[in-house]
Amino acid sequence: MKQLLPVLALMALFLGCKEKVHSEQIVNSSSKRETEGPSSVTVTEKQGGFSLSVNGKPFFIHGAGLEFGNIKSLAEHGGNSFRTWRTGNGQQSGKEVLDEAKKNGLMVTMGLEMGSERHGFDYNDTDLVEAQKQRIREEVMSLKDHPALLIWCIGNELNLNYTNPKVWDAVNDIANMIHQIDGNHPTTTTLAGVSQREIDFVKQKCPQIDILSIQMYGDLPSLPRLLQEYQWDGPYMVTEWGATGHWEVPQTEWGAPLEENTTVKADNYLKRYQNGIAVDQEKCLGSYVFLWGNKQERTPTWYGIFLENGNETEAVDVMHYIWNGQWPANRSPKIVSFVLDGKTAQQNVHLKAGQEYASQLSLTEPDGDNLDFHWEILPESQSQGEGGDHEDRPRSVEGLFIQESGTTLKFAAPSQKGAYRLFVYANDGNNHSATANIPFYVGEN
Repeated sequence: MKQLLPVLALMALFLGCKEKVHSEQIVNSSSKRETEGPSSVTVTEKQGGFSLSVNGKPFFIHGAGLEFGNIKSLAEHGGNSFRTWRTGNGQQSGKEVLDEAKKNGLMVTMGLEMGSERHGFDYNDTDLVEAQKQRIREEVMSLKDHPALLIWCIGNELNLNYTNPKVWDAVNDIANMIHQIDGNHPTTTTLAGVSQREIDFVKQKCPQIDILSIQMYGDLPSLPRLLQEYQWDGPYMVTEWGATGHWEVPQTEWGAPLEENTTVKADNYLKRYQNGIAVDQEKCLGSYVFLWGNKQERTPTWYGIFLENGNETEAVDVMHYIWNGQWPANRSPKIVSFVLDGKTAQQNVHLKAGQEYASQLSLTEPDGDNLDFHWEILPESQSQGEGGDHEDRPRSVEGLFIQESGTTLKFAAPSQKGAYRLFVYANDGNNHSATANIPFYVGEN
């Protein structure tokens, strides 16, 4: 018996250690589950002001609208969140989007797509409205516990070209449903612009909406004043803002909107953020700049702050400055002037078919990088959607360039009568570019 005691003691010690290890595994596993559970997102009111918090920590949104853009680069530039327009974008599922956000330390305002009246959705059709609600319920149930989820965004610009106020009843019904099944995340809906009528509708018909979201472009600096004038006393976000809208700029004699070059755009991004977002420290919870990526909307360069090849434009420099308080180490080229046949875009450039013309670009390079240039002529876009709807990119007109010499181009005007644009791109070799375009009209000889 005495000989067995050491053996029994060793066995007890072994079993005790094994039990301890097993207990620690349970604790560690439990802790892991806790950290991977849903984030608790709250909106708090204090002395008439509002703040957003995530798991008890203040969270001011430094965000971007992002559907197919570079999530990693958003984090690297100092952003902390992005928004989507739907749970699945056709390339990634909602979970995959949230997983990538979490991997990069970002939070997501997740879009819940709703039918819009301008696309034929009838909010008088109760069966259709209920089916939409149930589809959204399934989306919410599948994603509500993801730790990267920040806010639910119900629909997008449902007030654009609409007549039926029942849409707001549907929005409120969905927000109420979300609150019943998800106590961790607030709800919002977005307005295209802001008016007394829409503010009144949201206040009266959508009490379940926790945060109002506004989408404005050239007129963004007036937003704090307008919200005060229209008596919106709750919290809000700016979920789209950026370049001057194509509906806000001057047009040529033939109706082509004049796009600002990337340097003018960047200057306006900074002014609009400072005067339309940062100025309101009481009720504004943050913003999502549009667009962290690239898209065709009137032109391939109008709203995306990246080019089609993935290069950053000067607006990305500005967002880096806004989010970090300092400029990036390497910056984009700056455009000074751009003329075609000696004229600017504002001078209604008319060319004759087949005739030879010249264009000159003047610019500066902040870092002294060597630049290369790319030129392109596109027909004026005939695919013109509303509210960000899909547009087809025009095809380049080939075979017109006679001589490309750095910042100067000699070319022959297209042979077919019509409206076109001449684009120039200056690339610094470090994934930064500047771009500008001039609309022109080709008449007969």
